[in-house]
Formats: sequence, C-alpha cells, structure tokens
Amino acid sequence: MVDLALLQSVSYIAGALGVCVAAIYYIINLRETALNRRVALTNSILVPMNMTEEGNKRFVELMSMEWTDFNDFQSKYDSTVNQNNFAKRVTVWNTFDALGYEYRKGVLDAETVYGILNMSAVNMWLKFKPVIDEYRKTDYGRDMYVNFEYLAGEMARMKAKRDASLKGSPSYIKSGEYEKAFRK
Repeated sequence: MVDLALLQSVSYIAGALGVCVAAIYYIINLRETALNRRVALTNSILVPMNMTEEGNKRFVELMSMEWTDFNDFQSKYDSTVNQNNFAKRVTVWNTFDALGYEYRKGVLDAETVYGILNMSAVNMWLKFKPVIDEYRKTDYGRDMYVNFEYLAGEMARMKAKRDASLKGSPSYIKSGEYEKAFRK
C-alpha cells in the first residue's frame, strides 16, 4: 500500500518541477522576444533607407554631390539655397545618427546593422565629414552627429575585421586615410 505522505511528497515535487519548467520556458520566450524586437527595430529603420528604390536614389544623389570647399558647399547645398537637398541630406544624416545612438546603447543588433549598411555609413561619413566639421565649428556645436561618426567607425572596424584583404587600420576614419586603407 502507498503511504499518503509519499503521495503528497510526489505531488509537491511534480508541482515544483512544473513551476521550474514554466519559468525556464518564460525566460527563453522573453529572450527570443527581446531579440526579435531588436531585429525588427533595426530592420524598420534600415530597410526604407537601404532597401528601397527611393532610399538608394537618395543615397546616390548625396554621394554624387560635388563641392570644392565649405563655402562652395554652402552656396550650392545649404538649407537657405537648396531646401530639397537639405531635406534629403539631413534625413540620411539624422537616420545614421539615430542608428549610431541606438547601436551605441546596445538596442540595435550589430550584425543586422552591418549586414544591411555594410560600408554606406562609412562612405557617407567620409564624404560629408569636412562639411559636418565646419557646421560643428560654426552652427551646431561639437556634439552634432557624434553618433553618426561612431556608427561609421564601428562599421569600418567590423569591415576591417572581416575582410583580411584590407590594408591599414580603421583609424582612417579620423585620419582621412580612406583611399590608403581600402585600396588593394
């Protein structure tokens, strides 16, 4: 005959195991949900920018801009003379800055950001760094687009780690040695 105390002990153990299994399932589910949210957030910001025809046209248009110095840039593209270009430029710069902030805080998934952006943030930063530096001196302060700069630096470091054929150091971001760092 089975003792009542034994049955009660088995019942308690089964209940405790059920609670443990539920807690483990909840923790796994919570981690998966957090990861899915990070990837979804990253994609919701990046896809319209890099994976649409409009986003790619905007990127190419900005990368095709030409100027000789900051005064020439202002005469052609400043918000007071070319509002359409200003709107396109600031949209892209602000998006990269927001991505850099979210990336720095660990909200965005680094692999997804790199996988979608690859070198576009780096190339955009290098193209407009002299202009942004001038705006930092004259209008907007030293902290303007620091997260954009951070993002470009991080993407350059990831590229340098993954592509052994690159010569030089990711420090080209600060030194202006883009050509030397990436030409074979």
